[in-house]
Amino acid sequence: MSYPPQADPRYGGRHDTLRYDLADDARFGLGEPRGPDFRSPPPPRTWPPDEAFTRPAPRDPWATPDYGENRRDRGGRSGRAVVAAVIAALLAGGLAGGVAGRVTAGDPASTALSQSGAGPVNGGTGDLSEVAARVQASVVSIEVRSGNGRGTGSGFVIDRQGHVLTNAHVVEDGGQVTVTLADRRRIPAQVTGSDPALDLAVLSIPAGQSPAPLTFGRFSDVRVGDPVLALGSPLGLQGTVTGGIVSALNREVRIGDGGASTALQTDASINPGNSGGPLVNARGEVVGVNTAIATLMRGGGGGSIGIGFAIPADRARQGAQRLAR
Repeated sequence: MSYPPQADPRYGGRHDTLRYDLADDARFGLGEPRGPDFRSPPPPRTWPPDEAFTRPAPRDPWATPDYGENRRDRGGRSGRAVVAAVIAALLAGGLAGGVAGRVTAGDPASTALSQSGAGPVNGGTGDLSEVAARVQASVVSIEVRSGNGRGTGSGFVIDRQGHVLTNAHVVEDGGQVTVTLADRRRIPAQVTGSDPALDLAVLSIPAGQSPAPLTFGRFSDVRVGDPVLALGSPLGLQGTVTGGIVSALNREVRIGDGGASTALQTDASINPGNSGGPLVNARGEVVGVNTAIATLMRGGGGGSIGIGFAIPADRARQGAQRLAR
């Protein structure tokens, strides 16, 4: 069962979700725009499977949800509140800029992106506050305006030619794209290429105005329990940094228009607007591109519950090389 997009007057866009009753099915997913699809055992059921109701998510993202009292639903049955599960695409608006150059696996790579040659991250690698300060300079906020409204997302610089990597769903609907750097400079951007199957897109800004690029880590070096930081602009709050660990590797999900795939799972807080931002290790290397979250809720929206998903670094780097042409 899908719900219509929830328009948020504060951020001028939509936040699409798909609700499933945990009592009925252990399989969860998300409608358009994209989100992952994964399997997880349902919690113990203590309510009749046919008695459920939800209330719309609050319009104000800072408001406390009010789920109200039990009432009769439209079918005349008495309802009791149940926990619903959704996967939320991380676009704090759901709008996007022009999609250009959808690529295939056979497209040649034309841009060499930096990748670390170091091994696994060990404890005591460094002060995470120093890592955050260094990485933050290369993270950008992305704003997309079109006839349908305004949407926002995140991204990061990947080379010295002014290429910025983000999620394809951030720029899928067409419009004017503006990148805001960490120093608050606003720069018009062009969509160089987009691959909806990978949920990756590359933007281009003038090389002379581009910050230093981030370095990709090797996904084979990532270990469960490694400390990570998620950087981006959740709910339009540019410069936000949250921390956690790698919760799981190779979590089976569906990302973008492609079929079954795998993602890195983290408990670092990720929320709408974090889409396309980097997930970095304690050395400041990109180990993933934040793309989606799982949310337990009783209404049509929700935020982080500590289950976030990121596109693995190796896949993101290879996709970015094809798109940055």
